[in-house]
Amino acid sequence: MKLYYRTLKDLPREELFAPGHRMCAGCGAAIAMRWITKTIGPNAIISNATGCVEVTTTPYPETAWMHPYIHVAFENSAAVASGIEAAIKALKRKGLWDSGDTKVVVIAGDGGTYDIGLQSLSGMLERRHGVLYILYDNEAYMNTGIQRSGSTPKYAWTTTTPVGTAVKGKIQWKKDIMGIVMAHRIPYAATASISHILDMVNKIKTALDYTAEGPAFLHIFAPCVPGWRYPENKTVEVARLAVETGYFPLYEWDHGKLRLNPPSNAHLDKSKRKPLKDFLKLQGRFAHLTEEEIAEIERELDAYWEYLAKLAQL
Repeated sequence: MKLYYRTLKDLPREELFAPGHRMCAGCGAAIAMRWITKTIGPNAIISNATGCVEVTTTPYPETAWMHPYIHVAFENSAAVASGIEAAIKALKRKGLWDSGDTKVVVIAGDGGTYDIGLQSLSGMLERRHGVLYILYDNEAYMNTGIQRSGSTPKYAWTTTTPVGTAVKGKIQWKKDIMGIVMAHRIPYAATASISHILDMVNKIKTALDYTAEGPAFLHIFAPCVPGWRYPENKTVEVARLAVETGYFPLYEWDHGKLRLNPPSNAHLDKSKRKPLKDFLKLQGRFAHLTEEEIAEIERELDAYWEYLAKLAQL
């Protein structure tokens, strides 16, 4: 990751995501969109899959987007972006493109990435299109009523994984989307959180640079107030605790090498993580958890950290 911005004072000032959208108060995805659009700059084209962000920012005839913007179906945001990138290349070869180094950016939620859009994402990565794909992860299908997705963590309440006496929330573990993306051997992939703005915007800029070589992927952690059941003024705190407890590690996959970023590089030592309970207890979707279930989640997290340590050759 290149340090384009070293302090908050260095961050871009121009606003390219208009106020007046319909996103929830305290929406983690709204925070992400503001900084994504500011960081990619005005010379970019956005392909946005159906989802929370799309439906709340483009109520016809209004839009919050100040970029050229295409709303596409749940399943094909990466395919549409591939076509845009290929068209720009063709126009450049013919001398018909005079807009300079226009970036092509996908914005999609976990439903449009982990599940419905996984096939077109894989195809885009395999074909090596110079596109930045940004996943905003709120861990369920929030737009259509808080249904579970491949990103929903184990034991989380959703409307399709209710909490009962026999089954308490989702019974499967969260899908490892970064592992799937890294298996395509793309130039760059990284995780980021809306609680760590400098880290996030520097990764966005780094990823954009790498699109000159091929596809780049960013997995941005974006808490959801109604879906996760926490007070709307706690979004950044919840996101920060996800990092500080080790629930959501910050790292980069750069040309086949994994690098843990601060503060996650210190979290290989479990004693330096905050208790996982601090993250879970703020959220109503985990209110039913027993001590045994929390311990099971902690064991799974420990195993994931061991996996990351091996990839990082630590």
